[in-house]
Amino acid sequence: MKCNLENQADALEVWSKRALDHSQNLNSAVFLTATMSTEAQVDPFVAQRRNMVDWQLRGRGIRDERVLEAMARVPRHEFVAEELRAQAYEDHPLPIGEEQTVSQPYIVAAMLESLVLEPSATVLEIGTGSGYQTALLAELSQWVFSMERMPRLAESAADRLAQLGYGNVAVIVGDGSLGLPEHAPYDAIVVSAAAPKIPPPLFDQLREGGRMIIPVGPAYAQELQLVRKQEGRSVSTSLDACRFVPLIGEQGYKWGW
Repeated sequence: MKCNLENQADALEVWSKRALDHSQNLNSAVFLTATMSTEAQVDPFVAQRRNMVDWQLRGRGIRDERVLEAMARVPRHEFVAEELRAQAYEDHPLPIGEEQTVSQPYIVAAMLESLVLEPSATVLEIGTGSGYQTALLAELSQWVFSMERMPRLAESAADRLAQLGYGNVAVIVGDGSLGLPEHAPYDAIVVSAAAPKIPPPLFDQLREGGRMIIPVGPAYAQELQLVRKQEGRSVSTSLDACRFVPLIGEQGYKWGW
């Protein structure tokens, strides 16, 4: 009888442990489901953003995990007009007013990946536009100085970035083709408009070893170029064909296309 009682006690202990494990797993599953449900309620575009990252970016060769994670966090739908939000995570540009656009997600990701940004980087962005790429740069680097020649776009982007909590960004109205020498040198420069050639002031403001990504060429024959500063010299690599709005300014196009 003693042996039977011990066996029963052992069996009860095993059963209790299994019940506890099952309860803990169930609680974890319920908690995970509740968390995902709450996240979706706060941001109904979570699933679309994850699909964008998985299919448009990772599926097409983007490998920088920091870039992918940033693009999974930043709500692109907040940077376009409300009537265009349903298209926010599709892989094409969208109009933002003033005859400007927010670039397609893939080209933004490819540009950011080519910069190989460190968390301590100071970045100069030429062409704030809606502020979407600015937000991504803010996620990836320590400081972002973003230049926009159109005051209305600059003000709107600055307000949106502040509302979303980006405190490491300064938006400046000015001629982006001349850069922002007072905060140079920059670890990276990203130009979101096509220039007739690489503007010398921008290259001068790049630190030694720094990188600049810039589209170069006229309306229908642009190339995305990666420019590296090595021993004070420009070393350029052509990455891909592209199509951007013109960089207008003293070192850009005078009147656009």
